[in-house]
Amino acid sequence: MQTGDGLLARIRISSGRLTPTQLAGLAQLALTHGNGLIEVSARGTLQVRGLTADTASSFAQAVNALLPVERGLVVETPPLAGDDPAEIADPLPLAAAIRRAARPWEPRLGPKVSVVVDGCGQITLANSKADIRVTAQNSDHWLVTVGGATPMPLAGHEVADHVSSFLGRLAALGSDARATDLALPGPAQPVKAGSPPIGRFRLRQGTAFGFALPFGAASGQMMQLLAKAAAAHNIGELRLAPAHGILALDAPPVFEKDVAALGFVTSLTDPRRMISACIGSDGCRSGRLPARRLAAQLAQSLPFGTRLHISGCPKGCAHPRRAPLTLVGLEEGAGLVIEGRAGDTPQQMLGKDQIESGLAQALQQA
Repeated sequence: MQTGDGLLARIRISSGRLTPTQLAGLAQLALTHGNGLIEVSARGTLQVRGLTADTASSFAQAVNALLPVERGLVVETPPLAGDDPAEIADPLPLAAAIRRAARPWEPRLGPKVSVVVDGCGQITLANSKADIRVTAQNSDHWLVTVGGATPMPLAGHEVADHVSSFLGRLAALGSDARATDLALPGPAQPVKAGSPPIGRFRLRQGTAFGFALPFGAASGQMMQLLAKAAAAHNIGELRLAPAHGILALDAPPVFEKDVAALGFVTSLTDPRRMISACIGSDGCRSGRLPARRLAAQLAQSLPFGTRLHISGCPKGCAHPRRAPLTLVGLEEGAGLVIEGRAGDTPQQMLGKDQIESGLAQALQQA
């Protein structure tokens, strides 16, 4: 899709799993065909930026030759699904059944329609938006939530047909329809969030070490160095994870040091985790602030636990929701929005030399 810095390719890598060799190859393709910037989105999808009309087709062909790419209905499961000893139930068989049941409707469903099947283990998809959410209650009973409706408890063998019936209703409404268009009554019940994908996680066999891309992005060169380090430590598999994360299976402790030295987020106390930032004016024609450079600068001085959104323009792509503090790039300077979105009217306008002091004052008054 078209963005401020060219075309963005969102790549649905099969099961979100790839080898270090595949990651290195993908990074080289990003450098060759795009602007070299690679992102892992908040829901764990890999994105490559800066493609052009001339390079997009060649890039797509090369990606398809490099690794398996999923198509059709988006059915997501947590990155440790099937390997997580803490999950209530393995979501993989149910996700496969839903994909099979949904095939008749796929041609008429919109590309953004998604289903989440969550076994509720150490890393959940509680923060990932979905048209239909299937959440484990016990080993063979699940809660199915469609749009904003009240969750419906179902036995495992009932879920795929139930989900398929709702997808059929969506398909009948047209490719622009989403689950909220079904107008089902009742508020959805909150889902308990799992741990962020950072640190060590136990598997049924072995362990996984999780880390995150700073502000959700890394250069192609940075990702190539990551792939090289993973290969040097005989890591056979990497998995994409929500919250801009990557999991390395059976990584030795020394790999953690290598990843930290490369600049990835390896600690839950890293202040960069609390800041959402788009590429900003460094790579987007709409940007009026160098959002990620500014985020790296401000991260060191923000009080621990302070959540901040820095948006290059009022679109707020990196964090569409409300945030306690938002800096937004405008023609007249940096707007400071308190408890709002990037597109809201700023409470204060700040010059470049006033940003740090303006934030500090807003924090004191909060």
